[in-house]
Amino acid sequence: MGISASAAVLPKTASSEIRKASLPFIFSLNMATIRGHKLGFIKELEVAANAGYHSVEIWIDSFNAYLAGGGTLREARTRLSDLGLQVENCISFHQWVVDNEAIRTSALEQMKKELDQLAAIGCKRIAATGMGLTDDTTINLDTIAERYRTVLDLCLSHHVIPLLEMWGFQKQFSTVSEVVYCAMQSGNAKASILLDVFHLYKGNTPLETLSFINPQINPILHMNDYPAKLSRAVITDADRIYPGDGVAPIKRILKILKGHDQPLILSAELFNAEYYQQDALTVAKTALAKMKAVVEGV
Repeated sequence: MGISASAAVLPKTASSEIRKASLPFIFSLNMATIRGHKLGFIKELEVAANAGYHSVEIWIDSFNAYLAGGGTLREARTRLSDLGLQVENCISFHQWVVDNEAIRTSALEQMKKELDQLAAIGCKRIAATGMGLTDDTTINLDTIAERYRTVLDLCLSHHVIPLLEMWGFQKQFSTVSEVVYCAMQSGNAKASILLDVFHLYKGNTPLETLSFINPQINPILHMNDYPAKLSRAVITDADRIYPGDGVAPIKRILKILKGHDQPLILSAELFNAEYYQQDALTVAKTALAKMKAVVEGV
């Protein structure tokens, strides 16, 4: 975007950033919420924009399928601009943390290739999940921190920030204290984490301890809810429901995690099979309305 002929008029991108910075929350659609509709990358973006979102989290497999099918980075960036969308994060599952060196090396090479592509469409972040660690307790947190530092160095060289994502079902990453420890031990001030309402419940993180976190290291919160009848032991990703439709203490979580210097990105991430049977635009609109309702009074 060029600068207006009038010096008093800010460029669209700059004015948009100022507007965002003044907001307490930014609402985003994580494409998992309409993933079951199998729309394809561009259609997913169009649904998000038509539903009223200005921010999205994309999934790496959908993006890769788009490129493999003949889509181009230029086309994707143009479409994002036309739709008024910012890619806040990309959900990926590279096995950068496992003990197998060959797998780690291959994962980092694949990530490097994708980082160039993500940077080209203006994606700011990528999820650094602990894929491959679910049942492996032999790797200690210091080793994970060291391997995360390698990911940090790689991603930051491409101007993309890797978010260390907490999974409540995963042995080493089941609590906020574990992911924060790994982020701190990486020794890099750009280390950041990614939290999720569902995973806070699944991993049984005491909410009182969230106040120990500097909100700036957690730029995104995955928004969802869960029903009262399902215990931590049995609940799964597929049981997620719209924010405000369950018993999650969402307002309490938001009050603790909301920083004063930057808006918190609230991104609806649901894997509900019933929602996948409904119209994708209806689901996206409902998720946005539910998020806006639940933040009232926070």
